[in-house]
Amino acid sequence: MNRRLVRCLMVSAALLAVPTMGMAQAADPALAPASPGLSMALAPILAGEHRTEANRARDGWRHPVETLAFFGVEPGQRVVEIWPGAGWYSDILAPLLKDQGTYIAALPDPNGASEGMKAGIQRFKDKLAANPGLYGTPELTTFGAKALEAMPANSVDRILTFRNVHNWMPGGWAEDAFKAMFRALKPGGVLGVVEHRANTDQPQDPKAASGYVRQDYVIKLATDAGFQLVALSEINANPRDTKDHPKGVWTLPPTLALKDQDKDKYQAIGESDRMTLRFVKPAR
Repeated sequence: MNRRLVRCLMVSAALLAVPTMGMAQAADPALAPASPGLSMALAPILAGEHRTEANRARDGWRHPVETLAFFGVEPGQRVVEIWPGAGWYSDILAPLLKDQGTYIAALPDPNGASEGMKAGIQRFKDKLAANPGLYGTPELTTFGAKALEAMPANSVDRILTFRNVHNWMPGGWAEDAFKAMFRALKPGGVLGVVEHRANTDQPQDPKAASGYVRQDYVIKLATDAGFQLVALSEINANPRDTKDHPKGVWTLPPTLALKDQDKDKYQAIGESDRMTLRFVKPAR
């Protein structure tokens, strides 16, 4: 299926109005489909009984194999996931890195967090601790507006953030978040970003109230922090998403914020249209 092919588009300055010096060439092996080793390692994890039916059903929208391959994730690396939520990607990354590599979950800062968020953080910790045979012993740290030094400088190979940039914008610390991620990566390390993608016919809402963020805005956040844009992929794109929904991105599955109102309509659209961007911290 075309949706499951990694369509890596090399970005030009004319298209994205960002610096393109040093852009990766098509021969870059990290832009190719998943290596046989990665595919073989992920197959039993994706089919594992620890994954709920609801989470498996989202594979068709999130494309975990293709997305992780695009970001160059491999066993043996130190990989940070920023704000893992309930653990959809943790259920894949922690088992993948259990014996070779390290999975690091950068959780929201509980200081000043709502009781609901604090409870969610604890549920996530309990989930990992309850099954060390599956998850190993992941490292846990915090990441927030007042906890941006929690990841040591030049210490990790990959940082991945899935649909989080819009969460940092209302508090005005998205710029600082990208600077912190830049600092934590080793030279040559990769930042992988997946985010709900806004249309370009409207200016960016600085608070991202709809949950959608313009792709050029995310690219500027990253490049201003020092990152180099390597490539983008349309693997998580959804052209059916018109991005003008009454409750923003949360109108669509899986949230379906309007509950039973026009449920069939929004399920037919599917999950949001998403950008998938790969950045690199330049080597010294």
